[in-house]
Amino acid sequence: MIDLLIIGGGPAGYVAAERAGSAGLSVILFEKKAMGGVCLNEGCIPTKTLLYSAKTYENALQGDKYGVLGDNIRFDYGKMMSRKKKVVRKLVLGVESKMKSNKVIVVNGEAVIQGRSSEGIEIICNDEKYIGKNLLICTGSESATPPIPGLKEAGDVVVTNREILEMNERPESLVVIGGGVIGMEFASFYNSLGTQVTVIEMLPEILGGMDLEISAGLRGVYAKKGITFHLNSKVVQVEGNKVRFENNGETLEAVGDKILLSVGRSPNTAGIGLENLGVELFRGGIKVDEKMRTNVPGVFAAGDVTGFSLLAHTASREGEVVVNNLTGRNDIMRYNAIPSVIYTNPEAAGVGETEESAKAKNIAYKVAKLPMAYSGRFVAENEGGTGLCKVILGEKHEEVIGVHMLGNPSSEIIYGACIAIEQEMTLKEMQEVVFPHPTVSEIIKEVVFSI
Repeated sequence: MIDLLIIGGGPAGYVAAERAGSAGLSVILFEKKAMGGVCLNEGCIPTKTLLYSAKTYENALQGDKYGVLGDNIRFDYGKMMSRKKKVVRKLVLGVESKMKSNKVIVVNGEAVIQGRSSEGIEIICNDEKYIGKNLLICTGSESATPPIPGLKEAGDVVVTNREILEMNERPESLVVIGGGVIGMEFASFYNSLGTQVTVIEMLPEILGGMDLEISAGLRGVYAKKGITFHLNSKVVQVEGNKVRFENNGETLEAVGDKILLSVGRSPNTAGIGLENLGVELFRGGIKVDEKMRTNVPGVFAAGDVTGFSLLAHTASREGEVVVNNLTGRNDIMRYNAIPSVIYTNPEAAGVGETEESAKAKNIAYKVAKLPMAYSGRFVAENEGGTGLCKVILGEKHEEVIGVHMLGNPSSEIIYGACIAIEQEMTLKEMQEVVFPHPTVSEIIKEVVFSI
C-alpha cells in the first residue's frame, strides 16, 4: 500500500510530495496537466517573468534620470512571450527532477476518488486502480466566472489569466474587470507597454484585503501612469468588446480590444469523487482543520481547493504541515503571518493585520509610518519614486502585528516582517535588530524608531 496519494501537482502537491519522499514515505502524485499547477504554468511565474520585462523596459525609458542615455528604445512583445515560455519550461523540468530525486511516482492523468475499501483509499486514473493509506487533495482553483449577461457571447474578446498569457499580439486597449492582484498585475504589465488600460472594481478600493492606505497609494501611482479606474462599479453587461457598468446610479461604458476577467477564483472540487468519501465542504472549498485534516480520517486537503488563502506560498506551507504530521512532527497551520505581494512597479507588500482588520477584530493598536524616502538606498535607486512603510503594533505589549509597504523592492523585504510577527517580536526587539546599510530594508528600522 502506498503511504500517500496526492491529487494535484501544484505548490501544495509537489512540495508535499518532495517532503514526504525525502522522509522515506512512498508517494504517488497525480497531475492531469503540467507539473507546477496554475502558479508555475498560468500564474505566479509567467506573470512575474513578463512584469520583469516590462520593468526593464520602463527603466530603459527612464535611464536619463540616472545619467544613462539611449535612443530608439523599444520592446519585442513576441520575445517577451517566448522568454516567458522558456522560463516556465525550465522550472517545470526542475519540479519533475525533484520528484524523481525523491522517488515520487508521477502519474499523468485525471484522478478520481472511488472511495475507501478494506485495503485503503482507492483512486482510479487512466483506468488503473491505486490504493493508499493517506490521501492529500490539492486540486487547486479555476478563474471564477460571474453571471454577467453577454459574457459568454463575447467569445475570445474575453480572456482570463490563462488566455491572456498566450496572446500573440499586444492589445491597444484592455478593460480589466476586477481590481484584485491578478487584475492589477496585468494592468501594470500592459500599461508599461503602452496599452490603454481601464480597471473596473466593485469595491471602494482596489486590492481588497490589503491595507487601504497602501492600495490607494498604488492606485494613485497608476492613475498618474494613465490607467483609468472606476471604483464602486458593478458590471451589468458585456456586449462584444464593450463593458457596461453602473456607478452611483449611472450606466457607463468601457471599450477594449480585450476584456480581462479577474474577479477571483473558485476551488476545484467537482468531478474528483469527494462524494465517494463523504468529504465535507465549506464555502465552496474543502473544510479542513489546523492540521489540514478533512472530516474523513486519512484524507487531507491543501492549497486553493480549501478556498481559504489562495496563495502559492500558503499552499506550500499547508502541504508541509500535512507531511510533518504524517511523519510524527506535530505541526499546525498558522495564517497570521502569510505575506501578500503585488508585483507591480512599484511593488506593494503586506503581512499581518491591517488597520482595517485590527479595527474589525477590536484589536487595540498603534501605527508608525514613514515615506520610503527615509531610506538612502531607496532614494538612490528610485529617482522621483514615492512609497510608504507602515508598522502596526499591539497597543499593550507593543508586539508587531502587521507591516505594509509600497515601493521597490517590497517583495524582497517583507519576509523579515513575517519573521517578526511569527516570533511575536516587540518594538524594543525590532529596534535592536541590525539591518545592513545601505539597504531599502532599513526603512523598517527607521519606522520602529519613529514611534
